[in-house]
Amino acid sequence: MASFTFDPLTPAGFLRRSAAAFPGRVAVVDGSRWWTYREFAGRCDALRGALAGLGVGPGDRVAALCVNSHVMLEMHHAVPAHGAVLVPVNVRLAPDEMAYVIEHSGARVLVATAEFAGPARELAGRTGVRLVEPDEYESLLAAAHRVDPPEIDERQLLAINYTSGTTGRPKGVMYHHRGAFLQAVAMCYHARLGPDARYLWTLPMFHCDGWSFTWAVTAAGGTHVCLRRVDVDEIWQRLTAGGITHLSAAPTVLTMIAEAGAAVPLPEGRTVHVDTGGAQPSPTLLARLDRLGLRVTHLYGLTETFGPIAINEWQGDWDAEPDEVRARLRARQGIGNIIASPLRVVDPDGRDVLADGETIGEIAVRGNDVMLGYYRDEAATEAVTVDGRWLLTGDLAVMHPDGYVEIRDRRKDIIISGGENIASVEVEQALDSHPDVVESAVVGRPDPRWGEVPVAYVHLRAGVAGDPADLAAHLRARLAGFKVPRSFVFTELPKTSTGKVQKNVLRARSDQGQ
Repeated sequence: MASFTFDPLTPAGFLRRSAAAFPGRVAVVDGSRWWTYREFAGRCDALRGALAGLGVGPGDRVAALCVNSHVMLEMHHAVPAHGAVLVPVNVRLAPDEMAYVIEHSGARVLVATAEFAGPARELAGRTGVRLVEPDEYESLLAAAHRVDPPEIDERQLLAINYTSGTTGRPKGVMYHHRGAFLQAVAMCYHARLGPDARYLWTLPMFHCDGWSFTWAVTAAGGTHVCLRRVDVDEIWQRLTAGGITHLSAAPTVLTMIAEAGAAVPLPEGRTVHVDTGGAQPSPTLLARLDRLGLRVTHLYGLTETFGPIAINEWQGDWDAEPDEVRARLRARQGIGNIIASPLRVVDPDGRDVLADGETIGEIAVRGNDVMLGYYRDEAATEAVTVDGRWLLTGDLAVMHPDGYVEIRDRRKDIIISGGENIASVEVEQALDSHPDVVESAVVGRPDPRWGEVPVAYVHLRAGVAGDPADLAAHLRARLAGFKVPRSFVFTELPKTSTGKVQKNVLRARSDQGQ
């Protein structure tokens, strides 16, 4: 077959195209600074030259310890275009974990924004990595010589994204160019991104490369609006006066947005497209956001799947359902996105469960937007592989007759009490429907008689004292009695850097009677 019929798929080409199509359009806003697509492309070309000057070649790893910023966006475009491998460092990891990521990935260069100048110097001292200081970054770009882009193999390594490491050492998830390109196209399509999009960066860019929106917004010719930290007052200022059209966030961040003092319904006729994932949003939260003009689409995925591999694709006939039914439907995880293989729900023997909305199995995935494997860890890769082709996610779910998947719980979070399975998600959703509750988490506590009993950790609205008897009565009206928690602890919930509740921390507290 002639070679002109094939061109490798890589997200590195999106910026080149948008710089030609929209040279004068604003590409990036970072505080009071902004750059057009022509300027943004020029800076990324200069960064490629700067990396070459530091001895970085194709296949070399370049780490980024950055907030959501123009620097992090430039890294996402320049490093892959140079044929190098991007290593986004989770900014909330402990110093030892950051050092492990640098050393395990074999990063040669570390680029840091000013917010992490101190930790970056300590990391450089510990690991010997070449640090590009914040003050040095601009001078390196200004002095850089242009270099020709290398040939890209679409299956070559593009990035290593490390898991949060809450239950052990972080694992390096390997992304390839083909997957990042296709995932960006999928996000473009499902979020309905276009040149007029203004995307607010509430999602950490280091997490799954910002679910590939780092490339998707560029592909659409939209504007990246950087948010260097999650500040709900600034978010609402941007939503009401900044022309924001899109954002992505974990449910915990959406809860903060919905509960903020500045929260007001957007002007009639104006809505913002919101994508959420990383944890199960409650129907109550979805309904609350809907009243504010934030139209939420529920996505599902893992670090191992380039972020969202599934979407709760809304069906038009659902509009006629009552509000409560619509909210429940929107809380489903959905079906594979446009470039993903269909999701499966399998039993312990790897066979598909009945699509009856009742039988629980584990979600299994495969396809273009699934990792190459864990970097330098074949044993961990094998442990999550079934039939040599499917990745087991650890999420327990049911398959509905319409082909939509709905998570019941994480495999490790199922509570077994007196031989009965209790899905913590079900109890949490019932708790979250109480008007005094902002959010909740339910874990199992060892019990000499029942094996385990459920315990609820509840974040209440400001000014509410909290009444365990009232919450228990609320749950008994909605759940079987054995599912009602034996105790309620009123507290804020511990979170990971990506907004997931740290149930391992809560389980440890529960074991200690806290």
